Amino acid sequence: MAIGKEFAKGIYVENPVYRMVLGMCPTLAVSNTVENAVGMGVAATFVLLGSNIVISLIKNIVPKKIRIPMFVVVISAFVTIIDLVMAAYTPALHKALGIFVPLIVVNCIILGRAEAFASKNTIMDSIADALGMGLGFTLALLSLGITRELLGNGTFWGYPVLGQHFTPLLIFILPPGAFLVLGLYLGLFNWIDNKRKLSS
Repeated sequence: MAIGKEFAKGIYVENPVYRMVLGMCPTLAVSNTVENAVGMGVAATFVLLGSNIVISLIKNIVPKKIRIPMFVVVISAFVTIIDLVMAAYTPALHKALGIFVPLIVVNCIILGRAEAFASKNTIMDSIADALGMGLGFTLALLSLGITRELLGNGTFWGYPVLGQHFTPLLIFILPPGAFLVLGLYLGLFNWIDNKRKLSS
C-alpha cells in the first residue's frame, strides 16, 4: 500500500475516535477546551511516532512470546519523555491534562498500532501510519474541543468569541456534554458513510 494511503486512512477511513471508537477515556476527559485537545493530540502523536519507529526497527529481533511487554516498555519510554517535556515547558497544560498524559501508555490506539501495524510493516509505512493516526486523533479531539469550549464557555483557546450576550451552556464542558457531543459527531459520520454507500 502506498505511503500516502497509509497516512490518509487515519484521518477519516480508520479515524481512531470517529470510525474505530478507540481511546475514549482521554477523548472524553480532556476535550473540554481546544488547548487541552491539541495538547493531548500532540502528546499522543509523539508517542505514536516514536514507538512505531522503534517497534518497526526491532520487530525481527524481539521474540514473539515477549513482544507485548516489549512494546509496552518502548511506549512507556516515549510517554515518559513527553510527560517530562510537558512538565518542564508547558506546566499549566501538563497540570490540566493530569493523569491522562501518563495513561497514554495504556491507550489502546498506541498499543493497537504497535501490534497491528508497526510490528508487521516497514519503517516508512509505520511512520506514515503513526502520523496519520496521530493527526486523525488530534483532529477528532480538536473538533470536540472547539464545539464544547464554544458552547460551554463562549470562548476559543480561552478568548471570548461569541460576545457578551451569549449565555454559556455549562453542560458542554461537563462529562455529560462530552458524551452528547461525541454521540452527535459519531451520528454525523455514520450518516455521511450511509449517504456515500447509497450514492455509490
